[in-house]
Amino acid sequence: MITLLNTSLDRFSDTFLLAQMNLDFSRIMPSLGFILGGIVVTLQFTFLSAILGFFWGTILALFKISKFKPLYWFGMAYTSIFRGTPLLVTLSLFYFATPQLTGYDISGFQAGVITFSLNSGAYVSEVIRAGILAVDRGQQEAALSLGVRYKPMMLDIILPQAIKNILPALVNESIALLKDSTLVSTIGAQDLLRRAQIVGAEKYVYFEPLLIVAVIYYVMVMVLTLAANYLEFQLRKSG
Repeated sequence: MITLLNTSLDRFSDTFLLAQMNLDFSRIMPSLGFILGGIVVTLQFTFLSAILGFFWGTILALFKISKFKPLYWFGMAYTSIFRGTPLLVTLSLFYFATPQLTGYDISGFQAGVITFSLNSGAYVSEVIRAGILAVDRGQQEAALSLGVRYKPMMLDIILPQAIKNILPALVNESIALLKDSTLVSTIGAQDLLRRAQIVGAEKYVYFEPLLIVAVIYYVMVMVLTLAANYLEFQLRKSG
């Protein structure tokens, strides 16, 4: 038994040493700046998509609670289409079909921002709609009875309360958007993942650059989470 145990430990030690020998970050250090440059592209893409998706989702949410049936059905149909279609398929449609249909040579970054904004808007609209409906209806009735028009009532009274209640859900959507942004690498946009793949192909090593990218994404998600927690705490304290 002892002999068998010693043999197993020797084999494990040899395997571990072999793994250590194969793991060499020095080979990709000259390309580290190129990989880190993808952070700017990824953050720009995520920020633009999140902002545009939020505004579009807010409009869609107002459509869904509208008593004007064409707007209501448009909002519901739009959400159904984007929630029922794989994101990668939609992204490919925008990137490959736009030049064919319009003659405009769209870049991977532009196609990604448009696709993710439209897709995020569909999900955000459901979150915002739920937040609006969760606000006490008596506040809306009181505002209307005091002569407050619909637009200022929504902007100054209803939406601020709704957003405060749905902030955790919006943060989750932003985190999902940040992680899903890796899909733009499939259409040539030089985000973090794409740059790691390029370095891996040049240096014939993939584990090291991909591991660096995974750590970077984890750090960005943690920073976003902490910032959102702080903002939520401030909103709760002020409310």
